[in-house]
Amino acid sequence: MLKNYFTALLLVFLTANLAFTQTAAPATGIKGLIKNKNGDPLPFAGILVKGTNISTISNEEGRYQLDLKPGYYEVIFQYLGFKTGMKPFTVETGMQTFDLTMEEQALNLGEVRIGSKGEDPAYTIMRRAIAKSRYHLLQVDSYTAKAYSKSSIVITDLPMEFLYKKELKEIENETNFKKGVPILNESVSMVTFKQPNTYKQKVIASRNSQDKDFANPNAYLLASFYQPEVVKAVSPLSPRAFAYYKFEYLGAFRENGIEVNKIKVTPRSWGEGVYRGTIQIIENEWSIYSLDLQTVNTGFTIDIKQVYSPVQDVWMPVNQQFHIRGGIYGLKGKADFVISQSFSNVKINPTFRPDIVVVDGKKEKDEAKKVKLSNREIKSQKLEEVVSKQKEFSAKNLRKLMKEYEKQDLKEKEEKGEDIDLNFTRNDSTEVDSMASRRTMAFWDSIRTVPLTTAEVKSYTRLDSIIVVKSGTEEQKDSLKTANADTTKSKRKSGGGSGFLSDIIQGTSFGLGKKSPWRLDYVSPLLGAQINTVEGLALNGGGFKLRYRGGDPKKNMEGIQIGENGNVKRISSRAGQQLSFNALTRYSFARQKLMVFGGIDYSRKRTSLNLSGGQTISQFNSEHPMHPLLNTFTTLFLERNFIKIYEKDFVRLDFKTDRENEHFELKANIEFADRRPLRNVRDMNPYSWIDWNRRAFTSNIPFNEENTDGSGTASLEINPHKALTLGISAAYKPWQKYRIKGGKTTFYDDDSPILSINYRKGISTIFGSDVDYDFVQIGIQHGFETGVRSKLSYKLAAGKFLNSNAVRFPDYQHFAGNRFFFQFGDPVSTFRMLDYYRYSTATQFAEAHVFSEFRKFLLTQVSWFRVMGIKENFFLHYLATPSSDNYTELGYGLDVGIRFPFRIEVANSFEGFKYKNTVFRIGTTMNINLGRN
Repeated sequence: MLKNYFTALLLVFLTANLAFTQTAAPATGIKGLIKNKNGDPLPFAGILVKGTNISTISNEEGRYQLDLKPGYYEVIFQYLGFKTGMKPFTVETGMQTFDLTMEEQALNLGEVRIGSKGEDPAYTIMRRAIAKSRYHLLQVDSYTAKAYSKSSIVITDLPMEFLYKKELKEIENETNFKKGVPILNESVSMVTFKQPNTYKQKVIASRNSQDKDFANPNAYLLASFYQPEVVKAVSPLSPRAFAYYKFEYLGAFRENGIEVNKIKVTPRSWGEGVYRGTIQIIENEWSIYSLDLQTVNTGFTIDIKQVYSPVQDVWMPVNQQFHIRGGIYGLKGKADFVISQSFSNVKINPTFRPDIVVVDGKKEKDEAKKVKLSNREIKSQKLEEVVSKQKEFSAKNLRKLMKEYEKQDLKEKEEKGEDIDLNFTRNDSTEVDSMASRRTMAFWDSIRTVPLTTAEVKSYTRLDSIIVVKSGTEEQKDSLKTANADTTKSKRKSGGGSGFLSDIIQGTSFGLGKKSPWRLDYVSPLLGAQINTVEGLALNGGGFKLRYRGGDPKKNMEGIQIGENGNVKRISSRAGQQLSFNALTRYSFARQKLMVFGGIDYSRKRTSLNLSGGQTISQFNSEHPMHPLLNTFTTLFLERNFIKIYEKDFVRLDFKTDRENEHFELKANIEFADRRPLRNVRDMNPYSWIDWNRRAFTSNIPFNEENTDGSGTASLEINPHKALTLGISAAYKPWQKYRIKGGKTTFYDDDSPILSINYRKGISTIFGSDVDYDFVQIGIQHGFETGVRSKLSYKLAAGKFLNSNAVRFPDYQHFAGNRFFFQFGDPVSTFRMLDYYRYSTATQFAEAHVFSEFRKFLLTQVSWFRVMGIKENFFLHYLATPSSDNYTELGYGLDVGIRFPFRIEVANSFEGFKYKNTVFRIGTTMNINLGRN
């Protein structure tokens, strides 16, 4: 258990999740130390061979090793902020030692003059670079890269370590985990890239200091700052950059015939979602030369460094570094990810000529007018035709040209029947060589491009010693396993042992033969145990389920979830077909009554059928606004019975078909039910553990404004009745992004709006049905980003009973209310303090919900809140029914959870647009009433 705890903590620490991959090596070449003039080592410096794709980086101690075959080479040494050095070498035999002292780069301001009224020249440089960012992103059609990556993670502090020193020592001996000792992972991969977003990675070697057999390929993440966002933060080259950053020109320098501008990047408001640091832009080319940027993520500081080099006249990142520092919940540590890449088979799109000139329309207005293109000229010509006629473009025109190019390219692919992808998110696939985790030390010594530090060597050595100790007891372990297996078998045959009792309490599953597709599940009634004022203690959902799964079982994923009414709901990823039969029970101790219900489920691909029936208990709102377990808590400790239920004998048929990620969904159901009201039990003493003097349990018949007399006294009567009902609903995402591969269309889970329509009908006279109504509802829900770490979500719905000749209370339109101090409901569409049934209606309604998340609003004007990942929320909920008097809620909240959702809210309610009361919520809705009831 403790081992799992540490594993979880390590995973939490690493969710500042930047993982990466990388390069090559033989046995002759050069090695040495890279340092500054003070003798301090320069970690992670870039070393590459001119005119080749051979490169490496120095380690944290500044040491490097470059394996080269015999021959003549010109080797380039790069380090951010230092002059690039070049040294010729003639490699013959063995390793030559060459230590280099690098000089700091001197910046030249030249003729630049920045007056009090003048604009900093950084802005015209960045406007040009931003205009050309999409150009650079699409410039390379495809490439192959050999990539070497190394991650080193060190845990420097553990929470309350004194409490588990003994257990920690055992973990250290078993797993090679030790505080202060690096946890290493190295991998060598071959990566192929193809526009617009396909990365295929083959891991040919992988090594981890925790487990010699653990092949853990790092996810190849080439963080391109030509994208508008990088790791959920706004890139300085984003079209929105000027809204988030200030830029300052620090000077320029010349190297190898090019001029490089150094720009300071300062966020207008520091915190999550933005970067700070420097970016170096090549003059006239307006591409990245290098960058050194920093961001924060929920208490972690992330430093990102990239060094670019020309590959076939295109500047590409050959050296990437990611350094993470920080802590969470008492766990502190640091992580370093370094990547060295060597590119080959680079295919450049000939449309993107390198000699394109960008004119800054804001500073060079006359020149921009001369090269201006009309919208008709941009849309009526292909990009290659336009660039063949002129070389100069305004920044605005170039951005439009790139958008039009992508539209035309997409249209051409559709017409040709080629694969297309509208989402433009990374499409990664990874293949691990069967020998990846079995490479010898000699192999790693020959291929590793970044030398190990002294601490890292010790970590690997420690792992090897643990493996040696373990291997000495291998035969003992095997014999113990055999003995334990025999003991387990004998226990199961006799029915004894703690495992049997655990199965009775928790439930279990049996396979009906080794290769049989059938399984039998025993569902424990204790899992659905609950307490309410009608049944006292109720054991719900106990019984059996027989399941059949056809197709490839590896593609079937299934979980069991017991619904509020006891039905077993399937959570699954379907492949082939599935069939299940279930027979379940519900027993009420206060009523001394046993109810039996069950059904048949059948699903094939994305279509499912469910036939269910029997006798059970249901909430009046079939959406179950109050979970029975929460109601159990309020009943036992708070003398509050929020749940309102009735009994029914029923038979029901459900149909559902959908497309991936809710692109389209169609549901239909028909039910015949004999419904009966229920009363509270007389004696609640065994089920109410705290007696509140000013409280009393309320009737199980809900209070409803549409069923009151003139004095406001409740007059709702629920008599036994029969109901034959039909329901049909459809939902559709009209503008959802999709991908076509091999002629098959797949839809992405994006921020497209969902349009919905719902129709319900009560059918009278048939089978003695006492209901007669027609109800229709339409709705839309949508959520979209309004800025970095900012989002606006809304849900609108309206409905009307076109015919309301006989509407029974379970068929009213109910709403997502809340009276409990904690709630799992959707924060967008759930009211914070609305009574569950007070405004339920049999006429018409309209409701609106708006939930806005802000990166910077009130408290988050202070940078500390933004650095810690705290967000502010504003929400509005509105309900209009004939009796609701324009019920409205306005509220403000703080998302204060780090890694875990935790919200503090204050909400105000209004009726007739007049203030009623204020509540505070913790979690989602914990309230302390400060106003009138």
